[in-house]
Amino acid sequence: MADASGVLRISPVIPVVTIDDPQDAVPLARALADGGVKIIELTLRTESALTSLKLIANEVPDILVGAGTILTPAQADDAVAAGAQFLVSPGVTPALLTSMLSLDVPVLPGVATVGEVMAVLESGLDSMKFFPAGPAGGPNYLAAIGAPIPHVQFCPTGGISLGTAPDYLKLPNVSCVGGSWLTPASAVAAKDWGRISSLASEAAALGR
Repeated sequence: MADASGVLRISPVIPVVTIDDPQDAVPLARALADGGVKIIELTLRTESALTSLKLIANEVPDILVGAGTILTPAQADDAVAAGAQFLVSPGVTPALLTSMLSLDVPVLPGVATVGEVMAVLESGLDSMKFFPAGPAGGPNYLAAIGAPIPHVQFCPTGGISLGTAPDYLKLPNVSCVGGSWLTPASAVAAKDWGRISSLASEAAALGR
């Protein structure tokens, strides 16, 4: 169950979302789904993040909701208890990876170096988050990794936009990208769900 390859095939873009007000959680998730993006990575960067995650899991069944910014085993446990259907970490330690692998959900551990990729491979996983994608080397770096390690699939995240996403998606070792541009803070604050649906539609079209 820890394999996240299926998660990476759901959408060309996984929205990376931070929600401050849980009341925004359900309409935001529905807006993404209405735009054709059926997945969301909800970051655990706010005190109410688990509440928002639980609301989406319970009330928006047509979207796959995962928990991002997993930093500790306790966070992983709490996220799954709240309804997270997959887990994403920005980086990984042996203890965190062991903990996430013990849970019955797909796991997408974060890596930024060849050594980290190899360490995660030793755990049996070959789907990973590449973070922070832009500062860590961008498409050229991922293309270089693909030469000696072609069987690993990545979801690069960090510094990616609608304009730069195609540069990653054309690589054979990139299944999708992660991006925060689908849910801009200004649109969420204004509760402009139509704008978010429109941005989701643009993102979904990248896979055509």
